[in-house]
Amino acid sequence: MSDAQSEAGTVEGQGPVEIDEELARHLENKREELFEKFEIPDEFPPEVMEEAETRTEDIQSEIRSEVDERRDLRDLTTWTTDPIDAQDFDDAISIEEREEEYVLWVHIADVTHYVTPETSMWSSAVERANTVYLPAYTVHMLPPTLAETVCSLVPNEDRLAHTVEMHLGKENLGYDEIEIYKSVIESDERLTYAQAEKRLEDPDSPLHEECGLVYELADRMHEQRKADGSLVLNPSRDRAHTIIEECMLKANKAVTHELMWGRGVEAMYRVHPQPSPDEWDKALQEIQELDGVSIPGEAWDDPRKAVNATLEEAPERQLGKIQWAVMKVMPRARYMNDPFGGHHALNFEIYGHFTSPIRRLSDLINHWIVHTNDVPEDLVALCDRASDRQKAAERCEREYKQFLEEVGLDPNAVNNRGIEVVEEDETD
Repeated sequence: MSDAQSEAGTVEGQGPVEIDEELARHLENKREELFEKFEIPDEFPPEVMEEAETRTEDIQSEIRSEVDERRDLRDLTTWTTDPIDAQDFDDAISIEEREEEYVLWVHIADVTHYVTPETSMWSSAVERANTVYLPAYTVHMLPPTLAETVCSLVPNEDRLAHTVEMHLGKENLGYDEIEIYKSVIESDERLTYAQAEKRLEDPDSPLHEECGLVYELADRMHEQRKADGSLVLNPSRDRAHTIIEECMLKANKAVTHELMWGRGVEAMYRVHPQPSPDEWDKALQEIQELDGVSIPGEAWDDPRKAVNATLEEAPERQLGKIQWAVMKVMPRARYMNDPFGGHHALNFEIYGHFTSPIRRLSDLINHWIVHTNDVPEDLVALCDRASDRQKAAERCEREYKQFLEEVGLDPNAVNNRGIEVVEEDETD
């Protein structure tokens, strides 16, 4: 996943990839080999599972006891948008247009209400540091028991959230005001990406107006990012993905803006160094030499804008080569306790993660810092841990995808549609 939002979704209307039992055993053996190689624990210790089970008992009475201590947003129109096969819904959005501003609420499951530094679940999350997404197989950072119940913003049920409320000026979409607070929400509906697209199309459908308004805002934020020099390697995202990506980026940026400029505290910032001028020149030269590809003359001054402009005009068959030319020269982003250096690809002066505490340690830590204003003593070690485990997860994913190709499977098809094991005589 990029720094925006990663996912593994099933393509609607297509069945799973069928494999026989022998191939299924090969895949299982390969996963076990990779988990050992990259030190990725697949099973949770019993004490972590027991703790998660205990924390998911009597949910509603606990939420009722919390209402008076939080902002009650249950009357606010709110919805989630996720892949069709998502098991947990950890972020939701609300939108209002006012005379001189948009108000955008991004509600994130309040994971740190349940997972605190003295718990076994916290220790386990630090050990794992992220969720590992392999095609049709996921190794979770937190016990799914927790993620799929109290930390899932399911429709028509009260849930505890950590809300980022952003007042955005209509003219330049800058932050006129940022508020971050604990809340109680009730999602009105759970949409898949395809359903969100349909709501945008159908004027008579529920949430049509809200989806249309938030897309109008997200599209403007997207174009503004590009104009400012943010690198956009996937120029053909559909509207539903654009909404979620831009809203999450805006919320992440708002939180780290508040942590750094509002409070001046250390946190887990995301720092992405820039390639050297020679490396950028090498990438652009490689792109320019591709058949049917031409970098617009006025874009050469800023390599990120050059790549954006080229991707929009290039033949589809060359998009992957252009993206790869860029990725080869990009340094790895890392988590740092100091934001300075910024995020080169996004062209943000300060950036960090907040919107995915179920699957990233950085977000979990930042939720804790935002709420308590208490910075963990071992923050630098936690930053290094998160960076190193992310690298291990990416290498594991890459090697597993290569193995899928070696045994004749399309990793993208497996990732998008899942796998079904069938008895061997059925595949003849």
